[in-house]
Amino acid sequence: MTVAETLAPPINSARRVLSASMIGTTIEFFDFYIYATAAVIVFPHLFFPASDGNSALLQSFATFAIAFFARPFGAAIFGHFGDRIGRKATLVAALMTMGLSTVAIGFLPTYASIGVMAPLLLALCRLGQGLGLGGEWGGAVLLATENAPEGKRSWYGMFPQLGAPAGFILANGIFLVLGAVMTDEQFFAYGWRIPFIASSVLVAVGLFIRLRIAETPEFQKAIDKAERVAVPAAQLFRKHKLNLLLGTIGAVATFVLFYLMTVFSLGWGTRALGYGREEFLVLQMIGVCAFGLTIPFSALLSDRYGMRAVMVIVTVLIGAYGLIMAPLFGAGAPGVLAFLIIGFGLMGMTYGPLGAVLAEPFPTAVRYTGASLAFNLAGIIGASLAPYIATWLATNYGFAYVGYYMLAAAILSLIGLAFITLNDKE
Repeated sequence: MTVAETLAPPINSARRVLSASMIGTTIEFFDFYIYATAAVIVFPHLFFPASDGNSALLQSFATFAIAFFARPFGAAIFGHFGDRIGRKATLVAALMTMGLSTVAIGFLPTYASIGVMAPLLLALCRLGQGLGLGGEWGGAVLLATENAPEGKRSWYGMFPQLGAPAGFILANGIFLVLGAVMTDEQFFAYGWRIPFIASSVLVAVGLFIRLRIAETPEFQKAIDKAERVAVPAAQLFRKHKLNLLLGTIGAVATFVLFYLMTVFSLGWGTRALGYGREEFLVLQMIGVCAFGLTIPFSALLSDRYGMRAVMVIVTVLIGAYGLIMAPLFGAGAPGVLAFLIIGFGLMGMTYGPLGAVLAEPFPTAVRYTGASLAFNLAGIIGASLAPYIATWLATNYGFAYVGYYMLAAAILSLIGLAFITLNDKE
């Protein structure tokens, strides 16, 4: 080996890059989804017991929403360091922030032990989850796309997106196992804590994998060419604010759809329609399989026909889906299963190319900040209050209005997708 070869920066293999990008988002989304599930079936009883059933659920959804308002701050903080010092170190820090916050939830005392301090501590931990996830997604997408060969940016960019269905299946799977081996008394006494504490093992695995990767080639070029800027967020808002706005609204329908499929449908199905918790989780896991299968399919289509074309067509279909949601959900178990399979399938079709779509408009020097902020601001608009709004609409006006809500989100996203800057096939 020559001296030049010894001093050359290490080169990431495709397998190492894609596994590092996917494992992190799998862990992050596992952490996020166990909170979402617990927000429906556990926290209303243990952290908000002084309220009636619906009020307790809405208060629990309010703590769920906190993370989405924290995520843009996480995106700005981690994005700054990701654009200044590198993708790798920032990804490790984001994973640690999310992981520690999740494990802490598993050790929280409940309302019966410390009263009102219990929901306050829960909200604080949820804040930490939001900060961590705000920095995680953008870095994972850039780790993949900035290592992608020509013509495969959507394909590489979909691997961190696969962390969403993988994390969801793990999260729901562990709650199903706990429900099968424990009585309700055991589950509410201590069983619900197990997924949060077990997250520490997954975080250790994720850290081991991420510490072995090298910096992305595109960021290394930015260092070599002295292209980094002192304050990436300032540069972003000064020169790229239109694409930030368009990317944000372009992703809104994706968020609304996903959180209607997961948090809202679980809450409405178990409370209003009388499905058992385990029964509905099984239906959701079948739907999530469609989510996982359509992500790579949509990425392949995007690399072949263009990101914009695929995203626009799928978003139109999401709007149309909003008009058939109510009849499907009210048609018994077969209808609910069709509701979930179609919804999750459309979710995968829009989620697969989304990472590349939100990263593409921004130059390397501000890409971590730009992609992360667009994704997480869309989370505030599209997801933070989606379960709350949908529950309120369904309760006061009927389930059909949840579908109209979905249609409105799709129309908004079409505007963003039509005008965002993409170096894409037209």
